Amino acid sequence: MTRVLRDERLASRLVTPIGHHLQGEPVARLSRSSSSSASASVSGSTSTPAGGPPKRCATAVMLETLTTGLAAVREPRLVRERFEEELRALVRATSVTFRQDADERARPNVVSYEVPGSPFDDRPWLEAVFDPSRPADDRARQMLAAGAQIAGLLLEIERANGRWPLASARSRSDGAAPLIGSSRAIRAVRDRIERVAGTDFTVLIEGESGTGKELVARQIHELSRRRRAPFIAVNCAAIVETLLEAELFGIEERTATGVRGRRGKFEHAHEGTLFLDEVSDLSPAAQAKLLRAIQDLSVERVGGCGARRIDTRIIVASNRSLATLVGQGRFRLDLYYRLNGVDIQVPPLRHRKDDVVELTTYFLERHRTFRPLSLSTAATDALLAYDWPGNVRELERVIERAVALAGGPFLELDDLPPALLGDYAEVLLPALHDRSTMRAWGSRYARLVLERCSNNKRQACRQLGISYHTLQGYLGFRPEKANVQVTG
Repeated sequence: MTRVLRDERLASRLVTPIGHHLQGEPVARLSRSSSSSASASVSGSTSTPAGGPPKRCATAVMLETLTTGLAAVREPRLVRERFEEELRALVRATSVTFRQDADERARPNVVSYEVPGSPFDDRPWLEAVFDPSRPADDRARQMLAAGAQIAGLLLEIERANGRWPLASARSRSDGAAPLIGSSRAIRAVRDRIERVAGTDFTVLIEGESGTGKELVARQIHELSRRRRAPFIAVNCAAIVETLLEAELFGIEERTATGVRGRRGKFEHAHEGTLFLDEVSDLSPAAQAKLLRAIQDLSVERVGGCGARRIDTRIIVASNRSLATLVGQGRFRLDLYYRLNGVDIQVPPLRHRKDDVVELTTYFLERHRTFRPLSLSTAATDALLAYDWPGNVRELERVIERAVALAGGPFLELDDLPPALLGDYAEVLLPALHDRSTMRAWGSRYARLVLERCSNNKRQACRQLGISYHTLQGYLGFRPEKANVQVTG
């Protein structure tokens, strides 16, 4: 693999078009008749004044990053993540990531370049987010353009190794997966994340279970200045009341017999981000202890005799409205005011149905190496008709079930859970299995609507948009008798 990246013709083609050094000075063009000039460009060096060290162009630095990374690890995805980090440092951006789709909105602090690749694939984009106080200059744009060319080569390497590029982008252990979706609701969430990430304010994330609240918190951390520090996630509902102080604030050595001293979650998240999930499940006593730690930005270990200062950003999440719980007397008002600095409302999946197909495609592509599946039209209609009480988490489990049980190259209605199908299971599946005619299907549907209208035929006609005479024709047709005649 590294042999491919060290090919002289490939390297010369990548290095030649970029006419600037890291310091901004021009790179000598390759001479077709001069082998020495070509070898100098391949190695990333150019002629410099006497006595000065040779300067290396940006593309050569990024090529070296790829070659050394591929030689050190077996997983190309890790090289891509290292490449993103190196490029981010070179252009001094807040973040550099790959996107599967381009954001059509004009944002002054975001620079995007299309990544070249196979013509039959959706072209990914290399996106860099800059601090509004220090926007991208010409040098940064030129380096990002060079990075986009090399990124295309890197994604092809992932594809050649049986991986699906960007299917699990940002999947490092302390990183965040992408927020999938292009609906107006999810775009508003992305915009709020970008605005909040530049601050150190406390953030309250509210939304139903399974909507991706922790994913939003990780995105905020990844885009903030604390991204190099730990992201510590704590499920408040899973902490035993008697161990809450030790878990969050730590415990001193030999506080009790056989107890070993350890740091708490607040100290583990020092200079990073502490994410408190399901904070609404904390007891009143636990809320009081949490309030003191957030107010003073200091913690005192169990059995300790002094407070320890901490520099930690607090992000909390709840699947219930904290304002409603405050009105019911089930959540402390003073703690609510401490946590509700900036709020982000994550919409449920039923309120952004436009993202269902995009999310389904994303989950299918993530498991493509195990079993490539395409979404059928009938299955798409069933997925769009469902309300998704479990939100994105439920959709992910449904797709995993389909990938495991599918019998063909397409995800069909039979591969979906019966509970998800609803009326599809009662009406559509029997028609598909029996290969019913359109008239037979219309007859079954008319009966279903009539039953829902409490056998009121005139109301059923209005709902179906047909005349009374047409409804009588559908009700008088018996699909089972028609099948018997055809068989006989």
